Amino acid sequence: MNLPNYEQAGDLKIGQVGIANLRIRTLDIPALAEEMRQRIARAPVMFSRAAVIIDFSALAQLPSVDVAQQLINALREAGALPIALAYGSSQNNALAEALGLPVVAKFRAQYEQPNATPATPARAPEPTPAPAAAVGSHEPGLMQTSSVRSGQQLYAQQRDLTVVGMVGAGAEVISDGSIHIYGPLRGRALAGARGLTTARIFCREFHAELVAIAGHYKVADDFPPELTGRAVQVSLQDGELKLQLLD
Repeated sequence: MNLPNYEQAGDLKIGQVGIANLRIRTLDIPALAEEMRQRIARAPVMFSRAAVIIDFSALAQLPSVDVAQQLINALREAGALPIALAYGSSQNNALAEALGLPVVAKFRAQYEQPNATPATPARAPEPTPAPAAAVGSHEPGLMQTSSVRSGQQLYAQQRDLTVVGMVGAGAEVISDGSIHIYGPLRGRALAGARGLTTARIFCREFHAELVAIAGHYKVADDFPPELTGRAVQVSLQDGELKLQLLD
């Protein structure tokens, strides 16, 4: 089941590890619930009972407590798990208190436009850009010298991640920087987990369930069939994931 190409009622981005950020663009509760159902249907392992932070900052006016509670209930019925509101104005924080929810910092880099104040300095175009290091990191990359098996999760905080082996179906590898997989990618790979838009994903054999960079993601249904089993590079260009053959 594919989501429509027209503008959606809410933007769902993968934020902090294990948490999704839902920025509400319009308070069309049935549309938001249906979009969530479709996302879960496309990537059930990723989004079913996913912890979700709700961000009302794109709305001209905050919803009432009753309307916000209706939205939360609809998202829960759709299969998501709203856990907090994104930090905002004092009125937003009062709404969170009335709903009995905490407020948490927004994953800012996901929503900033090119003409907004950038989270990181803009890079000049380069003919052959090198894989980016993790934000603010001088740590050596994390090296995993064995396969990551189904059900396992590996997270490289503030550094790049290299896996010498397979990432199995149902496994998840996450990095604040770039990800290099010297073997088949059959599970999920999430690079730039804290918003690094220059992060990349490289793998020798592409069979991924999901790939994501700085919260922008694609699932298996989105992948061109000619990439299956090939060496692939994933990058983020103008807010859109690009998948390219390496051979």
